[in-house]
Amino acid sequence: MNTPTHLLLTIVCEALLESDLEQELPRLGVTGYTIVDARGLGVHGRRSGAWRKEGNIRVEILCAPQIADSIIDFLRRNYEAHYGMLIFSSAVQVYGD
Repeated sequence: MNTPTHLLLTIVCEALLESDLEQELPRLGVTGYTIVDARGLGVHGRRSGAWRKEGNIRVEILCAPQIADSIIDFLRRNYEAHYGMLIFSSAVQVYGD
């Protein structure tokens, strides 16, 4: 079975960035993404999600490595210094459309 390798790029960030990301991601070549609410504890403290402005979101994007690089560069340049943000990726096999 020939399955192309993609990256699953995951961004965990403050929920107030959601509308910005929804505008910017397509400009960076993203054709699809999933956004879900996220709660937990990390270096930026506890995020309960009880109040939308204090919550986090988790954005998942399946993309080619060069698109992931563009997204990461954009996020680090424009948001990472001023907002709680964690960015990571893993290689994945995509089956079907």
